[in-house]
Amino acid sequence: MSILTILILAVGLSFDTFAVSVSLGIARRHIVFGEAFKAALVFAAFQATMPLIGWLLGLSVKSVIEPIDHWIALTLLCLIGIKMIFEAFNGNSENKIIDPTKIRVLITLALATSIDALAVGVSFSVVTVNLLDAYFIIGSITFLVAMLGMLSGKKVGGLIGKRMEIIGGLILIAIGVKIAMEHSIK
Repeated sequence: MSILTILILAVGLSFDTFAVSVSLGIARRHIVFGEAFKAALVFAAFQATMPLIGWLLGLSVKSVIEPIDHWIALTLLCLIGIKMIFEAFNGNSENKIIDPTKIRVLITLALATSIDALAVGVSFSVVTVNLLDAYFIIGSITFLVAMLGMLSGKKVGGLIGKRMEIIGGLILIAIGVKIAMEHSIK
């Protein structure tokens, strides 16, 4: 697999991360660089590591994970999205919104957005690919996309108002539904 192919693959894998990052920026408009950096690093680590795990597991696990990967992503993203929406309607949401500085939240979101990368890793076990190149390219692209997403969400959230976590929650739910629908169509 060429570097260009891995780069295109990395961009494709990062779309969900971008949307989730935008919703985090919307939900937490006052996110500082260090917090955004930490969040982007977690997203990048998961997105880069999942293909390696998939490669290690190989084809034997593909038949087990592939039928349910979209349901796992749908469940995780919907739960977090519903929580964001619920908290938006319960007053003083500025203190209660999904907090991207909490590692538990970051890990849940990173896991939900990187499940497809696990399946990609399984495909790596049947093609020739430099895993080190794939790891660094996927991780780097995801990191940049997450940072840009949070910055975009922060700007949009500041312009539109305090209750933008509702939109962030809806974005997460929509991503989960999109993932489930894409896999149902296949």
